[in-house]
Amino acid sequence: MADKVKIGFVGAGKIFAEYVEGCRGFRTLEIAAVADLDRERAVEQAGRFGIPKALAVDELLADPEISIVVNLTVPLVHAEVSLDILQAGKHVYSEKPLAVSRDEGFRVLRTAEAAGLRVGCAPDTFLGGGQQTCRKLIDDGWIGQPVAAVAFMAGHGPESWHPNPDFFYQTGGGPLFDMGPYYLTSLINLLGPGRRVTGSARISFEERIATSQEHFGRHLPVTVPTHVAAVLDFAAGPVASLITSFDIWASNLPRIEVYGSEGSLSVPDPNIFGGVVQVRRAGSDHWSEVPLTHGSAMRR
Repeated sequence: MADKVKIGFVGAGKIFAEYVEGCRGFRTLEIAAVADLDRERAVEQAGRFGIPKALAVDELLADPEISIVVNLTVPLVHAEVSLDILQAGKHVYSEKPLAVSRDEGFRVLRTAEAAGLRVGCAPDTFLGGGQQTCRKLIDDGWIGQPVAAVAFMAGHGPESWHPNPDFFYQTGGGPLFDMGPYYLTSLINLLGPGRRVTGSARISFEERIATSQEHFGRHLPVTVPTHVAAVLDFAAGPVASLITSFDIWASNLPRIEVYGSEGSLSVPDPNIFGGVVQVRRAGSDHWSEVPLTHGSAMRR
């Protein structure tokens, strides 16, 4: 087997453990180092997961053995950190979103192209068995020609469980930037590129109150929309409705459904790699579960 590719992590927060577990599922990858602005946290996580080095960020970027850096910083600085990684001559895989503005995103892509480097970005769950099975069902004509879709991410925000929820309500946060990428990626995977988007958004509450154990009772100022509604027109013709919200206590809405000329498709939660796929074809009086046609070693 070829030599393993050595990777490093910048950012050792809550999502770090899931990434470590995922990377260790690939025999071609070796986790060489972790860096964080909080050096103690980097040391703690390195010890917890048996990672050889806990470094400062500039030390990790200067390490000649590391070829790929995974960017797990807060959304507001994703583009800035990714540019630093590329300028250090390393490939980058970033947590979503790639950037908080189109201009920043294009700058990351142009910098990588000019340097002959690669950029990857979450989410990758559309590669899992659930989403790929749905794509195959559409391609094979199970629901005929897709004409419409709906996608709903309805919850009440992360302040009840996340140890550091502040960034969810600052620039780069909110339900559209936090969870929206999963739903948009799924829709584009299933229906192709979009051609037009219209929408409306609001900040429903100017502050939130944390109820997680670490910050119970602390007030969190809100500076980004927490309820976003959109209509997406796709180049191939379908029209989709999308809602992402941190303002909803409970809902019976589906995660994602695609409606075709010959039936309907129930798509599993796009935040997981597997899930239950169901089809209800024209003339049927019930939904039928479809076995996954694609496997996945990943899980969430």
